[in-house]
Amino acid sequence: MLALIILILGTSFVLYTLLGGADFGAGIIEIFAGKREEKTITRAIAPVWEANHVWLILAVVILFTGFPLVYSSLSLVLHIPLMLVLIGIIFRGSAFTFRHYDVSYGRSHRYYTFLFKASSFITPMFLGITLGAMILGRITFNQSVGFYEMFVSPWLNVFCFIMGVFSTSLFAYIAAVFLIPEAHEDKEKNKYTRLARNTMASTITSGILVFIAAQWEGHNLVSDFLKSPISIISLAVVALLVPVILHFIHTKKAVYLRASIGLQVTAIVTGWFAIQYPVVINVKDGHHLTFFNTHAPDATLKQLLIALMVGLVLVIPAFIFLFRVFKVKE
Repeated sequence: MLALIILILGTSFVLYTLLGGADFGAGIIEIFAGKREEKTITRAIAPVWEANHVWLILAVVILFTGFPLVYSSLSLVLHIPLMLVLIGIIFRGSAFTFRHYDVSYGRSHRYYTFLFKASSFITPMFLGITLGAMILGRITFNQSVGFYEMFVSPWLNVFCFIMGVFSTSLFAYIAAVFLIPEAHEDKEKNKYTRLARNTMASTITSGILVFIAAQWEGHNLVSDFLKSPISIISLAVVALLVPVILHFIHTKKAVYLRASIGLQVTAIVTGWFAIQYPVVINVKDGHHLTFFNTHAPDATLKQLLIALMVGLVLVIPAFIFLFRVFKVKE
């Protein structure tokens, strides 16, 4: 029962990284693609951008109900970066909606566009920073250490910043790849292709820097990685898919291209999960919060699993229908 809930939690995280990441990444890509590509980006994400938050909400509900100590700890110690994540989500959604339905392209449209781009950058940046704080192990629940040591130091460091850069690069990379088939003109398609290659290079570079920064901050992430066969296999899959994606970028096989990037993102998340498991939050004093010492009583987990099964039966077909209606071309 607990294993199934953990599996659903991991799956929801993968889906939000892939689908929600593509949406946020589209705002980042718009910064570099230019104003002329605004219509393409809006057309690509308009039908599905809000629906993709279902997977984030699902993950939050699972943590809140199934692992309340993890949820409360994150909400307390990392409330600053999490608040910035939520502000980015709210501002981005509001700006995108107002911009999409704006009656004119005057000053207000420029404000909405700026807010859309800025918040598209802020949210993935602080999502990565939050994840970095959960990995690094500087979180403490000893309130006597002071405000800075308890609420700022766990996430305001080089490693967490590099994790933020990595997540931002990854989201932009996903979006660039997804946008290539959406472009109707060769010039625009070439621009997304170039951005896909550049963001892929940025993601690889920042991924390497994550391990270096962890070592710099005193966390031997390389050793943890080498101890996990699943993580090693996941990295091999990620590396092998690089030339595959580069090949499909220059073809018209959108299904294979998107399937490849989906598999690559799944491998990245799986590799991280394998390093971290069963720990959810690394704590400074060594009393780490894991799936096994923070889960709710069995009666609660049983009801949660029933609710998840019923919910997924309703959500997944609706999601497939949504994509078939709006995203599958004739």
